Formats: sequence, C-alpha cells, structure tokens
Amino acid sequence: MINPFFKNNGPFKISDILQQINLDDLKVDNDQEIIDIKDLFTSKKNDITFFHSKKYKDIAKCTKASFCITTEVLKDELPKSCTPLVVENVLVSTSKVTSKFYPSSINDNFDYTARYITETKFKDKVKCGKNVLIGDNVALGSNCSIGHNTIIEQNVSIGDNCLIGSNVIIRNTLINNNVTILDNCVIGKHGFGFFPNNERNLRYPHIGIVIIGENSEIGCGCTVDRGSMSNTVIGKNTFLDNQIHIAHNVKIGENSIIAGQVGIAGSSILGNNVRIGGQAGISGHLTIGNNVEIAGGSGVIKNISDNSKVMGYPAKNIRDFLKDNK
Repeated sequence: MINPFFKNNGPFKISDILQQINLDDLKVDNDQEIIDIKDLFTSKKNDITFFHSKKYKDIAKCTKASFCITTEVLKDELPKSCTPLVVENVLVSTSKVTSKFYPSSINDNFDYTARYITETKFKDKVKCGKNVLIGDNVALGSNCSIGHNTIIEQNVSIGDNCLIGSNVIIRNTLINNNVTILDNCVIGKHGFGFFPNNERNLRYPHIGIVIIGENSEIGCGCTVDRGSMSNTVIGKNTFLDNQIHIAHNVKIGENSIIAGQVGIAGSSILGNNVRIGGQAGISGHLTIGNNVEIAGGSGVIKNISDNSKVMGYPAKNIRDFLKDNK
C-alpha cells in the first residue's frame, strides 16, 4: 500500500471486480480474492494492476500482478502469470476499481477535523503564528515553526527543524528533517486527474502521497500534487523556486534546482543533479536523466539522457539549437 493514510476496503473477489468493469462473462476462478490495486512495478500476486501505454511494456513483462486491466493490443506483453482484463478504456476501468478499494481517495473536501493548534498537544511544542489549524493524524518534529493562517490537514508527518510558511495547506504528505515550505504552497491535494464526459467528468482517485526529502526547499506559491497510483517524490537537497507545479506521480531526484514557473506533468521522472530554467515545461510520462540541464522556456516532449544540455521547443541539444537559430 503506497499511502498509509487511505483505508483499503479489500480484499474483494475477482468476480466483484469484473462486474465493476463489465467483464462478468470472463472465465476465471470467481472466488479468487484480490488484495489491492497497484501499478505494474509494485504489484504482487493477488493484486490487480493496469497497462495502458506501450511506454511501459518492459515493466509490464515483469509484473507480478495476478490480473491486469489492459487493451487487446497490449495484452500479449504481459507474463503468463498475469490474466489480462481487456476493456475499451483502461484508465476509466482502473478508476472504477481504485474507487472500490479506496472510496475516500476521490474527493478532497476541507478537513473538518482541523482545530486551532492551541487546542492540540502541539501548543507548547511548535513556534507558530496566528490562526494555525491542525488536523487528525498529524506528527510534528522538534524545533519547527509554522506561519500565520496555515492549515496542516489530516495525515501529515513533519520532521525536525522544519519551517512552514504562512497561508500554506498540507495534507497526505511526509516531510523529512530540515525542510522549508515557503508561503502560499498547497501540498498533497489530488492532481488534475479526470476523464471528460458530456454529462459529468469522472474524477480519478489519487491514493498516493507526497514525500519531500531532507534539506529541501519549496518556494512560494508552489503546488505539489499527491500521487495517483504511486507517490510524488521530491529528493533530498532539492530546491524549488516560486510558482512551480509538480503534478501527480512525478519523481524528482536529489540535489536538483528548478527555477520559477516550471511545470512538470504527471508521472515524469527526473534524475539527480537536474537543473531547470524558469518557465520550462516537461510533458508527462518522460524520463529525464542525471546531470541534465534544461534552459529556461524550453518545452521537453521526449526523454533526455544523462549529462545532456537542452534548449528550445521541442527541447534539443543546446549546441544544435544555437546553430539552428543563428
């Protein structure tokens, strides 16, 4: 289970899950119990997973899941130990199954458990400003400070020597030691995951969390979405400038520096020692290697190998860009 905060309502019989995605006629052992839904990489025997893009075929070949929601085109990429569940729309079906296991993960209403910090066990432990609210299941380390009008909503763990600014909202997040969160950040809310529908858009459950490594800093006005089917991770000693958006499932390595107004779309993975200039954009489901430098204003739409320097849109080797734009 990637999120220790959401309750898993499973296990469920596979027959109940098949009914959820309109595959009642599939011939399987209807009494087999499914423990959880996970991504291809972390799933194990008696789990169900999903496979919707050929980008993940190498991972799909090694999945240990017992069942996989997928398409007719992709089903042969799965190992024999994994039974394909062929559907018309993989992500919609996955959303339905995830909602069955984790019904509380869909919406992010305000935290009605939050109360003034003066009414909690932290009143004499934390240096704080006015109107600070704390929700249930919150842990605060030693020597921390919290600014005015900040809400630490339910399901948050903050380490030692952390500085949380004013007007910050945090939930479903694990923060390690010596982390600074500057003013007006929103961390741990669900991401921009939904499926368009003419009558009502279908919201995708987000069962992951945000993990922020030690000695990191999150600049003013940043938004860091929690993961959908995996966690959103910011590595240790990584610094984010102001007004940056980190989407669900993004992984940022250690010792990285990201300038203002950068946007990183969902499920992209950045290596260690990455440098990104202001207003650059990175598309989703990409892999950015170690020691990569991305110039400001660039648009990254494909994977970037280690030790590369890129620029422009679409981003390419900086020498090639400068040569082409003399």
